Amino acid sequence: MKTFNLPDLGEGLAESEIVKWHINVGDMVKLDQVVLTVETAKATVDVPAPYSGRIVSRHGEEGDIVNIGALLLEIDESGSLQSKTEQGAKSQTTDAATVVGNVSQHAHNVNVDDFWIGGEHNPSPDNLVTALPSARLLAKKLGVDLNKVHGSGPDGLIVDNDIYHEAGKQRPGTEVLKGARRTMVAAMAESHHNVAAVTITEEAILDGWQQNEDVSIRLIQAIVHACQEEPAMNAWFDAETMTRCVHSTVNIGIAVDSRHGLYVPVLRHADEYQPHDVRRWLDQTVQGIRERKIGREQLQHATITLSNFGAIAGIYATPVVTPPQVAIVGAGRIIEKVVLRDGKAVAIKAMPLSITFDHRACTGGEAARFTKALTQHLAKASK
Repeated sequence: MKTFNLPDLGEGLAESEIVKWHINVGDMVKLDQVVLTVETAKATVDVPAPYSGRIVSRHGEEGDIVNIGALLLEIDESGSLQSKTEQGAKSQTTDAATVVGNVSQHAHNVNVDDFWIGGEHNPSPDNLVTALPSARLLAKKLGVDLNKVHGSGPDGLIVDNDIYHEAGKQRPGTEVLKGARRTMVAAMAESHHNVAAVTITEEAILDGWQQNEDVSIRLIQAIVHACQEEPAMNAWFDAETMTRCVHSTVNIGIAVDSRHGLYVPVLRHADEYQPHDVRRWLDQTVQGIRERKIGREQLQHATITLSNFGAIAGIYATPVVTPPQVAIVGAGRIIEKVVLRDGKAVAIKAMPLSITFDHRACTGGEAARFTKALTQHLAKASK
């Protein structure tokens, strides 16, 4: 019998979420056959079997968070289907009668005649609840429904700790954050703690746009142009070494909202893409995110980020810079407004822009020049 623990998936990632099991107990697996898919803080990863054999036991359910070294599988290379879990169940049955102590971490003087069994009025055999008197009083005090409590004592006896555990649970509908949402927590906290964030806002006048303009493509092209005009915003900053790396290529992280959380895939060498290539990349990448099939390498090495939140709602915002990057461009909802031109009221369309930059690494002048180049490019008529 051999065990298989969650391996180190690289980049110092300590935990992963089980997305999907591809095998069941009793299945025969071959060396390097994919047995499960996990999602790390970086991407989804297919995990192969380290050896061939029959699956004896499987540990962890889809949606569980597991750490490096956690037991995932027991595999019998001989092909036998004698499960250790079955042996364990027999052992527990044998030992159950000997479990007398450890009823609770709190000391109790218990008389069996004092146990309250079932409800207060003629409980049915299918709804029996056994609990210590102190646990029942505690449940009433904390508003805990005993019928929803799993007892940890002998034969399911409910003890005080079980009540405290149930009372400590969050309300129905809450969830433990996983995957991309869990990553977002760490990233946003780091940014809030470390970045000297300043947001500058402006509007791009869209008089020259056609009705069928692809907003995402125009934004990407404008960011590339602005980075070339003012490279200081297309950079990484390391506060520990007090160094700044200004990039000659533009790798744009595109913020993508999904039901699994926020992903930021990276369009590398965006300055080398033609418009139709950008659209193809966007469509393929969004589809990969929806299917949770996006590689780790697709989420790395952005030099600047775009958040087109206006595609959903919102005019202005304060986008969050993700270190080591120093800037992020937020595009709001395109609005119609009236302006005065030659003394006459004219209706125009405008795109609100919010550019947040790390003032430790960029000056206000550099951010302003970047913003000016960005809005001027967006204002151009399409070719």
